[in-house]
Amino acid sequence: MNFPMPNLLPAYPEIFLLIMVSTILVVDLFLPQRLRYVTYALTQLALIGCAVLTLDVAVLTQGVVTRTFNNMFVADLMGHALKLSAYIALFTTLVYSRAYLADRGLWKGEFFALVLFALMGMMVMISANHFLTLYLGLELLSLSLYAMVALDRDSARSTEAAMKYFVLGALASGLLLYGMSMIYGATGTLDISQVAQSISSANPNKTVLTFGLVFLVSGMAFKLGVVPFHMWIPDVYHGAPTAVTLIIGSAPKLAAFAMAMRLLVLGLLDLAVDWQQMLVIMAVLSMALGNLAAIAQTNIKRMLAYSTISHMGFMLLGLLAGVVNGNWLNAADAYSAAMFYVIVYVLTTLGTFGMVLLLSRAGFEAENLDDFKGLNSRSPWYAFIMLLLMFSLAGVPPTVGFYAKLSVLQPLLAAGMTWLAVVAVLFSLIGAFYYLRIVKLMYFDEPVDTAPIAPSLEMSVLISVNGLAVLVLGLVPQSLMALCYLSIKAL
Repeated sequence: MNFPMPNLLPAYPEIFLLIMVSTILVVDLFLPQRLRYVTYALTQLALIGCAVLTLDVAVLTQGVVTRTFNNMFVADLMGHALKLSAYIALFTTLVYSRAYLADRGLWKGEFFALVLFALMGMMVMISANHFLTLYLGLELLSLSLYAMVALDRDSARSTEAAMKYFVLGALASGLLLYGMSMIYGATGTLDISQVAQSISSANPNKTVLTFGLVFLVSGMAFKLGVVPFHMWIPDVYHGAPTAVTLIIGSAPKLAAFAMAMRLLVLGLLDLAVDWQQMLVIMAVLSMALGNLAAIAQTNIKRMLAYSTISHMGFMLLGLLAGVVNGNWLNAADAYSAAMFYVIVYVLTTLGTFGMVLLLSRAGFEAENLDDFKGLNSRSPWYAFIMLLLMFSLAGVPPTVGFYAKLSVLQPLLAAGMTWLAVVAVLFSLIGAFYYLRIVKLMYFDEPVDTAPIAPSLEMSVLISVNGLAVLVLGLVPQSLMALCYLSIKAL
């Protein structure tokens, strides 16, 4: 039998990453600890190479949707934008984490290999056009994250967090697989685009489809970390080393958003009435629990964990406002707003956890809110950067977080869901309390920790750029918003 050679061009970034991670694994075997920076440099080089190849693919395909590997893999503008965002997030994470990992004996080749394997899983998820491809990417990402959480083997807290994450993640994967199998039984295909065609033309069994949809949404909701599938987030954020918490809280959210778009919008849009009702419940509960529980936290990692739950609930508002009574006219605005929101959230989270890493040092974890007391007297510049980040998370103008929330509320109002927009604004006001509390601690309290803040030059520059980007994008958000709109429109 003659099998035609698939078009490899759309998958060049994934192929390059696989070659690089294999090379890094072999090279690292022969490196002594004092030369570990070589592994670090190769990892950053891999991320830069992936970014260049992704841009090349976008130019060569001229932004046209391109499918390969028997329609199991798709390259489109949304995928390119999310992949580039993931590269930037992981590049920044590695810079922020360098001193932290070295001080705690975690500066190892295994960490870098797991980061790249996790990225491979994200890239496969972002470009998946088939249930099996999506599941393979999801498992590769999840298993890498489980291992990273448990990387500090001497910490009982990290081991406990990894076990909880693993058990709950396995349960979510089971729900997702069961949902996929039921949709396959109803439509006779695992190809996401063919599932959409089958639902619209073949009139499959609605009962089986609806049951499959419930399980599918449940598995997806776990990866987003929304209520009632949020149980793992506070313990994992708290228990994992802060560098790993930063990885979990940033780039994987981009892949989870892509997963939601591929499954719900591109595959099951004709069932929008059903899954939008589920998203409404999850969004309201996530905003309520996330914002109210965060107020009671004294540990900043747990506070940011509950903050993540509320932000992912807010992002769902964009996904559920796309189709109104069978009318798709609102779809591009709503889904692009959700994409803009998740990218802005990742950018702000990078800077926030970067500040936690900045204030940490050997033998000291800057995990408590009290550790931010008097930061303005210790370093006015870093206090200002943290203020910008907190304002963005709270949605205070002129930071980009304000425009992210506004962009989600607009399609919600256009869809006639005024009551939901009012609920979202009320919970955002409640959430502003615990962000502004950190600003109050930094500027109006006396410092508890008086140790000098002396980050490396690369970290100092990058965290400053990160914080200022939140302000600049708030003043001129049009370019990023336009990119998100064009990415969704091209679908």
